[in-house]
Amino acid sequence: MGDTESRRFDLPRWLGALVPVVALGLLIGLFVVVSPFAGVQSGAALPDVTVSHVTLPNEETLVLHVTNNGPESVTVSQVLVDEAYWNFQVGDGGPGAATLAPLESSTVRIPYHWTPGWDLGVDLVLANGATVGHEIVAPQPGPGVTPGVLWTLAVVGLFVGVIPVALGMLWFPFMRDLHPSRLHAVLALAGGVLTFLAFDAGFEAFAVADSIPGAFEGDLLVVTAILGTVLLVGAVSAWASHGREVSPLGLAYLVAFAIGLHNLAEGLAIGSAFALGRVSLGAFLVIGFMIHNVTEGPAVVAPVAHGDRPALWHFGAIGLLAGAPVVLGGWIGSVAYSPTIGAAFLAVGVGAILQVNWELAAMIRRDGRLASAANLVAFLAGLVLMYATDLLVAL
Repeated sequence: MGDTESRRFDLPRWLGALVPVVALGLLIGLFVVVSPFAGVQSGAALPDVTVSHVTLPNEETLVLHVTNNGPESVTVSQVLVDEAYWNFQVGDGGPGAATLAPLESSTVRIPYHWTPGWDLGVDLVLANGATVGHEIVAPQPGPGVTPGVLWTLAVVGLFVGVIPVALGMLWFPFMRDLHPSRLHAVLALAGGVLTFLAFDAGFEAFAVADSIPGAFEGDLLVVTAILGTVLLVGAVSAWASHGREVSPLGLAYLVAFAIGLHNLAEGLAIGSAFALGRVSLGAFLVIGFMIHNVTEGPAVVAPVAHGDRPALWHFGAIGLLAGAPVVLGGWIGSVAYSPTIGAAFLAVGVGAILQVNWELAAMIRRDGRLASAANLVAFLAGLVLMYATDLLVAL
């Protein structure tokens, strides 16, 4: 009798999974109908508009990229440039284009003759009288997206990313002759290099997140992208290795993938600098990038330094996976620069590096002792080496 009654009230599993969702929908509907806040006196929501960045197609035009972060629509009614009212066009200039719905992004195009290097102050006056200010520091005209710019970015990417990584991979024959304990130290050195890249990209991601419109919660986007990438790369690694330990060749590809994501963000920064007219890649800066990135080569091939030597095409694939994303990132940054995209790319690179470091530590622990004196000193040397070469880029 009891078994019959229990079966009588059993629900299909898929229907049981829908019960909380349906109940939540009914609860929201009830809240809307009852409207407990009706009649409560409250002030109007304050407008929240962000100018994420400015593009300068020529010396006669300013283009402000704006987003409405608030819960209410806002209308741009006037524009001031250096405290003088000026003509402007929002979006395509059509009817209603000056009004931005919640979370809507648009552009404000201002026909204004500006002088390169002279700071500008721009204020957007909204229909309710609120003012949104933005400072354009040392403006420079962007070259736009042309075949010449794309070619230049490709050449810069080769010298900054692909060639330095390939040069660093030439240490592979030297590493083949190392004693296993010394090879573990090289792996620890690679871990130090990757850890520096993770911190460097992480700090940069949070800095870029400050320019993300508030509605998109830049800092939380960075955290979510980092943790999500750690879990995703770990899941892909476990799936590819069928739950077993990652092979040395598989780990080499993971290291190259993580470095490639970091270099993608690096290329994005270079491309966006071109788009925003702020590029200053002189010969010394390119040389600094080359010295900085050549240290990534040994990190890529260190996992396969002992054991069976992979086929030559694997080295080519690993090198391209690590270095070529600089070119791709440069192209993306020159065409579709956005602080949101930049922060997301940087954060994804951080997450991938953290997961790869976990795999590197597992390999060292599996074949030897992780916390040996040589490994700790080598890890520290990787950090110091990257810091020293990073100074060449910062100068």
